[in-house]
Amino acid sequence: MGRKPNGASSIYKGGDGYWHGRVTVGVKDDGRPDRRHVQARTEAEVIRKVRALERERDNGTVRKPGSRWTVEKWLTHWVENIAGPVVRTNTLDGYRVAVRRHLIPGVGAHRLDRLEPEHLERLYVRMMANGSAAGTAHQAHRTIRTALGEAVRRGHLARNPAALAKPPRLPDSEVQPYSVPEVQAILRAASSRRNSARWAVALALGLRQGEALGIKWSDVDLDNGSLTVRRALLRPKWRHGCDGKCEQKLPGQCPERVNERPVAADTKSRAGRRSIGLPDALVDLLRRHWKEQDAERETAAQLWRDDGWVFASPTGEAIHQATDYDEWKRLLKLAGVRDGRLHDARHTAATALLVLGVSGRAVMGIMGWSNSAMAVRYQHMTDQVRRDIAQQLGGLLWGDPPTGPGEKVTEPPPDQPEQGK
Repeated sequence: MGRKPNGASSIYKGGDGYWHGRVTVGVKDDGRPDRRHVQARTEAEVIRKVRALERERDNGTVRKPGSRWTVEKWLTHWVENIAGPVVRTNTLDGYRVAVRRHLIPGVGAHRLDRLEPEHLERLYVRMMANGSAAGTAHQAHRTIRTALGEAVRRGHLARNPAALAKPPRLPDSEVQPYSVPEVQAILRAASSRRNSARWAVALALGLRQGEALGIKWSDVDLDNGSLTVRRALLRPKWRHGCDGKCEQKLPGQCPERVNERPVAADTKSRAGRRSIGLPDALVDLLRRHWKEQDAERETAAQLWRDDGWVFASPTGEAIHQATDYDEWKRLLKLAGVRDGRLHDARHTAATALLVLGVSGRAVMGIMGWSNSAMAVRYQHMTDQVRRDIAQQLGGLLWGDPPTGPGEKVTEPPPDQPEQGK
């Protein structure tokens, strides 16, 4: 028999009594052939393993050579070295919480190539049984699906088990935007508070919390009635600045705490960077706010930090998101309206644009959406929207036919007498 060509698979019985197979699947980083070994007690079994390895080679799904990853090792590497340098700070925080608090304790000991969809599904069930919300389990699912997707792209996995796993169903919770009378009550209550224009910006323009708090006066053109969204305020990440002398458990409670993050960052998407026209009433509110802030600047004197924030603390610093959220809750009580999330103000603004009949493309530009699918989440079929649609439908079917500019309505000809009568 002739000699087999280079790279051909080989099957033989060894002196140890086992059958062995060797398959060349590629080339190693150092240029040598990457030849994999399998073994079994019977020839038929080793043939099956060799054929499977050859199929993986031909399909390009062979695991890379080297030590096998555990789920814990891969998730830690992914979150710190792959995702860490490229995703936004808030996104990375969410990844780290999901990885360290849920995924590593739940499935971290599994070998990466032996993780199954059922392992993840049982983890989600345990999380919810231990008190986690369905949304938290969903966040863990999205995180590991992204991490394992990267492992597949790099050849460490043949398939992504998280893409097959079924996450828990999220409860359907329809957001009820604030009505026009409720919005008016909130704005009246805000008129007696500091930074009253802050809430007009939220309810009229629908800016996200970070976007509203990240506005600087250089972004506002009151003469032309426009505002440009360029950045969003980031949540601070505190560390002790006292070398542990304050004995506070949380770094945020340290009197000498130090923020390890920048105060703000550019908006996360191209669609988020946008210019918005301002209603005249909001321009007047911002002009009044400018004068009020000028008075605060004089009162604070040398304590004032002139960072240019439109909505600032009494000493000119950026407002912390928690402080802003607490003020929103106080405002709702003062206005005598139902409780709601601060993000509901964004739903309210989007729904107002629906009521006004603003085109979908214009709504996307105002709200900073990258695709029209977001309208389904933020624009709600309120009673007023339903009434307007009903009126338009009634006018179309039972009212006078609409006429275009310069178009005449042709009256039907009178009945003609029949011939011969």
